[in-house]
Amino acid sequence: MLRDGMLILYCAAVGFVSAGIAASFFKMVTREPARFAMLGQGWMGAVATFLFCAVSGPAIVMDIVAKNRLTSREALGVIAAGVAVVLLWSVCSGVLVLDLVLQLQSTLA
Repeated sequence: MLRDGMLILYCAAVGFVSAGIAASFFKMVTREPARFAMLGQGWMGAVATFLFCAVSGPAIVMDIVAKNRLTSREALGVIAAGVAVVLLWSVCSGVLVLDLVLQLQSTLA
C-alpha cells in the first residue's frame, strides 16, 4: 500500500510539473498567463485548446485559487476544493505523461 501511495504522489508531481512547464512556456511565448480560453478559430483551435488545457489545467486552477483566496473562514473550503481538483488532475496528467514517456522509451530501445 505504501508503494501505491508513493506512486500516486510521484504521478501527481510529474503531472503538476508538466502543467507548470506548459503554462510557463505559454507565458514565455505569448507574454500572457495561461487561462481557460480558446487559442484559435475553428476545429484546429478547439483541438489545440483542449490539449493545452488538459496538460496545463492544474497550473491554471492553482493560479486561480492562489489569486482568489479570501481571508474568511468560508474561503478555506474553496481553497481545499481547488487543491483537491489540482491534485486529482495532476495525478491523471502524470499517469498520461509517464505512459507517453514509457511508450517513447520502448519505441526508441
